[in-house]
Amino acid sequence: MLWLQLTFTGLQVGALYALTAAGFSLIFGATRVFHFAHGAAFVLAAYVFYWAETSGLGMVAGIVLAALAAMAFGVAMDRLVYAPIQRHEGSFFTVFVASFGIGIAVQNVLGMVFGRSFVTISTGLSRSVKLMDGVYVSPLAWIAVACAGLFFVALLLFLNRTHVGMALRALADSPELIRAYGLDPRRLSSIAFALGSLLVVPSAVITALGSGLNPTLGHHVMLISLAATIVGGIGSIGGALVAGFILGLAENLALVVFESQWTEAVTFAILFLVILLRPAGLFGRHATR
Repeated sequence: MLWLQLTFTGLQVGALYALTAAGFSLIFGATRVFHFAHGAAFVLAAYVFYWAETSGLGMVAGIVLAALAAMAFGVAMDRLVYAPIQRHEGSFFTVFVASFGIGIAVQNVLGMVFGRSFVTISTGLSRSVKLMDGVYVSPLAWIAVACAGLFFVALLLFLNRTHVGMALRALADSPELIRAYGLDPRRLSSIAFALGSLLVVPSAVITALGSGLNPTLGHHVMLISLAATIVGGIGSIGGALVAGFILGLAENLALVVFESQWTEAVTFAILFLVILLRPAGLFGRHATR
């Protein structure tokens, strides 16, 4: 039953990967900004939730504060870091370095405030329940999968059924067309960062309640988000979601064959295989010349 246990664990991990990757894909697809600090938004939201819970504010207040912190961080990055660089016609690499630097700064600030060791929150939701002999699943697994499905459906409805959502889809391709319709590309960019950052909150909260937190966790989150975005197809939110589940399952099922220290290598083996065989990603569109 080991493979079944690892499948359930992989679904939970995959749901968390899917949400963070979908957020990164939304931001990059709409703005073409390589938001490396997306991982910092994750770890910031997680530690805000941890602080709220340990301070006695309660889980609901913690989730709300974590969401506000993540969205505020995303919008601040867009307005205070990326916008000035873009106004001065900074290069893609300049944006990446700025984002990387902010991510390191957030990591170090959180390390100074909360310490650099792992912290976790004890709750009944993280206690595993026996499904059958040799298979134990915690309520967090079902919550993670449900959150991935609900957020994805809500995001698709927003992007396809609202004027702002359709404008976000057109933002990267034609900012001039957006202006012609009387919309502000900078405001739309901030909305993309706010929504993309909001998508990390369920993953951050579930991670805090489950496996625990460490200030350096943001880098791992960012690498997985990037891998899922490339595997799914750059700019494809649905592709990022599917790829997140694929990577989460592959990483856990690899334990049947490999030692635990090699499981992350499986993720990047899949990434390299997709790059070689289908450079546009599973759901991406090939560039036309």
